[in-house]
Amino acid sequence: MTSLATSVELPDDREGHDPKPRLDHPLDIRALLVFLGVIALGLAFTAFSIYQDLVESGALVTTYLPFVLLGVALLIALGFEFVNGFHDTANAVATVIYTHSMPAPVAVVWSGFFNFLGVLFSTGAVAFGIVSLLPVELILQVGSQAGFAMVFALLIAAIMWNLGTWWLGLPASSSHTLIGSIIGVGIANALMRGRDGTSGVDWGKATDIGYSLLLSPVVGFVSAALLLLVLKFIIRKPELYKEPKGQAAPPWWIRSLLVLTCTGVSFAHGSNDGQKGMGLIMLILIGTVPTSYALNRALPASHLESFAKASHAASKVVEAKAAGYNVLGDPRPAVTNYVAQHQLNEGTYPSLAVLIRDISHQIETYGSISKIPFAAVGNTRNDIYLASEALRFLAKDKASELSDSDKKVLKDYKEQIDQATKFIPLWVKIAVAIALGLGTMIGWKRIVVTVGEKIGKQHLTYGQGASAELVAMGTIAAADMYGMPVSTTHVLSSGVAGTMAANGAGVQAATIQKLLMAWVLTLPAAILLSASLYFLLRQVM
Repeated sequence: MTSLATSVELPDDREGHDPKPRLDHPLDIRALLVFLGVIALGLAFTAFSIYQDLVESGALVTTYLPFVLLGVALLIALGFEFVNGFHDTANAVATVIYTHSMPAPVAVVWSGFFNFLGVLFSTGAVAFGIVSLLPVELILQVGSQAGFAMVFALLIAAIMWNLGTWWLGLPASSSHTLIGSIIGVGIANALMRGRDGTSGVDWGKATDIGYSLLLSPVVGFVSAALLLLVLKFIIRKPELYKEPKGQAAPPWWIRSLLVLTCTGVSFAHGSNDGQKGMGLIMLILIGTVPTSYALNRALPASHLESFAKASHAASKVVEAKAAGYNVLGDPRPAVTNYVAQHQLNEGTYPSLAVLIRDISHQIETYGSISKIPFAAVGNTRNDIYLASEALRFLAKDKASELSDSDKKVLKDYKEQIDQATKFIPLWVKIAVAIALGLGTMIGWKRIVVTVGEKIGKQHLTYGQGASAELVAMGTIAAADMYGMPVSTTHVLSSGVAGTMAANGAGVQAATIQKLLMAWVLTLPAAILLSASLYFLLRQVM
């Protein structure tokens, strides 16, 4: 009897002193109903917003097929953001859960809400940076079968890889996955058109984004380690650098810091990662209902004056470079070829000069963006996109021989025309915010356990959690300001590893090897998946 009593009491005693958080909670049917209700309201709000935009634009609906494709594409795009929520945001809540600063159910709801706010207040710069990676010919024909095949292939490939790494509990990067999927579509599209596969990708932009993604683990590891060492030197409180005692919550000031950093990472994640879905949704909308979304009809009438001034100045710069050459016929193929191939020739400047004049004529003739006829909206949008991308490449092209003053004039003009095409309606932000926020509340446990238990050899301390979160928050916020996608997963998980090394706790080699393998394999796997899917879809679409 005594031995039996002892064997029953020991686990209870150990449980009281075990610092591991309790992650298993029974399903609350009321919470499930609220969750499903929010999904239903979000989808209804999205459908109503599209309907309202169509009514306000006065667009005529002659067939419902585009709207069927639109619905499928939007569901896939929002599904990507949903998976992104529970795949990436689990990193933000791992530290507060494993330091007992917040119970797991409260932490994921809290993080989901601030992801929602982060999306709503995002700038949109990252969204259009992602879009710039896509092949120019597919963007110009985004409403075609090839355009839909592109969107479906890259989103489905990203979702498949994200779900696979989530199932294995590996904190892989959704940003990394999406970039790989875009590159895969670009390579496949180029090969199917009989060109070199490398010509289907803007490698300059891809390299810039690649640097931000590949350097983020190094930044996370080193910065978090250094920050922890600085904290140890400044704040000499031993309890800050020890694992929690049982299930007890930390002192209020430590708890406040950890909750604050979790909030900041969640908000920053929403403002950066949420934009990736926005850019793709805008492409989908432009392809299916260009009358409402190809151009920003909300621009004020005052925009015309500043546009006319910038257009005149830009025309002078480009025409000076085009002196001695004339364009016979359509200038668009030559500009498209430059944007796709990045090779300047004698026809580039003359063709661009004609295109700039055409854009100016179209807008000034009708008096404003909002007055451009529906039949011309798609063509005007494509012209503006082509001119904008050509100017972006010319600014970096050494062969362009542009002076600094010329570059400034062309940059001012580019900013004016970008206002007409690079915009995101509020309802798109809300739809993405709901998807990302709800995704945060589902499926978080697998990644949380990896970050909280399997990276370091010891339990996460308060100081480690705060250091890793502060670095992640600052890095993601800075990346958002510069319009660069960055991996929350890479920054935070490597930050935790850095603090473990700095604290002398050591890291679990097996987990680090798996993380490195996921980091290395994500890009080629996503490229292969999306390229294969694009090829298959082009056979049936």
